[in-house]
Amino acid sequence: MLSCDKTTMKTYYKDNKDAIRAHLDRPIVLIGLMGAGKSRIGRMLAEALDLPFCDSDDEVEKAAGMSIPDIFECYGESAFRDGEKKVIRRLIEDGIQVIATGGGAIMSSETAALIKDRALSVWIRADIPVILERTARTDKRPLLRVDNPEAVLRALAEKRYPVYAKADITVDSGNGEAEDVLNRALKGLADYLSRAEAERSKDEH
Repeated sequence: MLSCDKTTMKTYYKDNKDAIRAHLDRPIVLIGLMGAGKSRIGRMLAEALDLPFCDSDDEVEKAAGMSIPDIFECYGESAFRDGEKKVIRRLIEDGIQVIATGGGAIMSSETAALIKDRALSVWIRADIPVILERTARTDKRPLLRVDNPEAVLRALAEKRYPVYAKADITVDSGNGEAEDVLNRALKGLADYLSRAEAERSKDEH
């Protein structure tokens, strides 16, 4: 596991951190397919920026008092999605923090509109072979409990990638060092917020 020592992170990413915190006025919401690295990068991003971190899947499980696979089995995917929408709304309303969402969360038009209006969205993008290798390590993904999980992932990618592509920022993930992905995320956030601030200043004049 990679070290996320706070002192080291503050020093290494200070320039981007300061630029981001100076202009950040809303939560950062990570979107992308299951296994792309949203939770791992989200925790590292939150620590680098001294912000709280929440994983919407974890929050759904806490609210339901049961695991996501059990929710799917007992009540079905639609019940899970209803709970997910409520949880993500609550997390966004809680203020500035880093939020990792489930892969299908953004497919709700209500949730997509909420994220667009009140958050800064970051697509954590990974190739299907990378995701397949990561998700094979656990059977906690109800949608992948099938004979051909690769086919499911590719079908999900075909459906969801056009929606993910509307994110404010896209960050490529992979099998390299997680800190490299984090650095790309921080740079992407700093650049985006800097451009947004420049546009606001231009409009004011």
